[in-house]
Amino acid sequence: MAQLLSLEALGDVVTMTRTNAKHLAGVGGKPAETTGVEAAFGDLLLKALNQVNDSQVTAVDLAQAMITDPDSVDVHDVTIALAEANLALSMTKAVVDRALAAYREIINVR
Repeated sequence: MAQLLSLEALGDVVTMTRTNAKHLAGVGGKPAETTGVEAAFGDLLLKALNQVNDSQVTAVDLAQAMITDPDSVDVHDVTIALAEANLALSMTKAVVDRALAAYREIINVR
């Protein structure tokens, strides 16, 4: 059985091969083609994570602007931005925790 070399694991795409004829895969042991659904879900997930990151960056920028120049930023805007960033991060953490729990449950079913 061939092992994956560290040089082959660069980026976000790793080619998977079928080591057993009974395992599901594409034709001839080649990986199955990615359909639009998988690509769309991946793009949606990356977009959501980028939005969470952007809200965090915006909240930090507003908080720093309030510290350096208090007259340029309204305290309500800072409070709202921090609350939105906190909520987005909490919801992201909850989704990740649920996804990991579901994955663990699937793995444990035998």
